[in-house]
Amino acid sequence: MARPRITLYLDTVSPFAYEAFYVLRHDPSFKAFEINYVPIFLGGLMKNCGNTPPMNIKNKDKWIAAERLRWAKAFSIPLKEDMPQNFPPLTLNTMRALAAIHTADGKNQGRLVRTLDVLFHKYWVDHTPTHETETLRSILTDILGEREAEEVLADAATVGKKALMENTDRAFDDGAFGLPWMICTNTEGQTEAFWGVDHLGQVLQFLGAEKPRQGGWKAVL
Repeated sequence: MARPRITLYLDTVSPFAYEAFYVLRHDPSFKAFEINYVPIFLGGLMKNCGNTPPMNIKNKDKWIAAERLRWAKAFSIPLKEDMPQNFPPLTLNTMRALAAIHTADGKNQGRLVRTLDVLFHKYWVDHTPTHETETLRSILTDILGEREAEEVLADAATVGKKALMENTDRAFDDGAFGLPWMICTNTEGQTEAFWGVDHLGQVLQFLGAEKPRQGGWKAVL
């Protein structure tokens, strides 16, 4: 019998993608699942959908600022209270680098997950401008070493660019219109899509796992 699977589409620009990533990484409820993290470009997805960036919608920007803090508190997710300066940044180069790692390593997601751990924390906790070229280079060097970091940055302009476009198109084809977007397959081979950190309870239910009754789980669907 195959293990339940989750494909999580993400972009470091999204606070809710960060929160979903953090919960999937750290909550024991997800330890038994096979999880595939797929970098996409949220701006490209929005364009494909004809969707308006949420920060450009009147009142929604205020709701997002408050909602992200609610979920961070509920699940004890590290998150700075104020928004990063000049939000939202253009994460294209960052996501191309992540897509290059994702493509090079295939099913072995160790490097990708380590890099996501650091980039999400640097941006959403430390407010480091991870999208800036030299800042990204420095962060990748700290994680991977100078040689691997330079290889990733070189690949980002070619392999990563192509892979990111393909990943973004794949997310769109999978029904995505925002992040976090999750494609889940249970042990019976049934597949469903879920959107939002607030639907992680439904993810667990669909995958045949019992939703915990404590902490932030009391607030999720």
